[in-house]
Amino acid sequence: MLGSCVSITLWHPHRLLGGMCHYLLPARHEGKTQALDGRYGEEAMVLLERAMRTAGTPPREYQAKIFGGGRMFSGRQGNKNVLDIGTRNVEAARRLLHQHGLTAVGEHLAGIGHRSIVFDIASGDVWVRHMSGQVQQRRVA
Repeated sequence: MLGSCVSITLWHPHRLLGGMCHYLLPARHEGKTQALDGRYGEEAMVLLERAMRTAGTPPREYQAKIFGGGRMFSGRQGNKNVLDIGTRNVEAARRLLHQHGLTAVGEHLAGIGHRSIVFDIASGDVWVRHMSGQVQQRRVA
């Protein structure tokens, strides 16, 4: 279930390997002396890259897709920077993919409401169900 959170899926079309992260915030702002935490985009990408390298596959061979970043609070917002977490998460996802040599081949982002996704590792397809007042379901190839 993705509200303002973002999920990045990575799929290797030849080896049929895949990974997915679901992060809450782009980065951790307190000290980073703790173990890596996948709730933060920067750290989630490090964990995904480690998994790709452990599998013996370079990141550039993966197809990336991005989902989520919805606006969960409607109406006028006092401190837009604090409440617009979805936009910040989407910007972070694009930046992180670029930093890791990846390009998104599909996305379903922003808008109002939340979504759920199902990632089929056998095909690389991701099914999205977007609940924004009216339910929409579609495959993101």
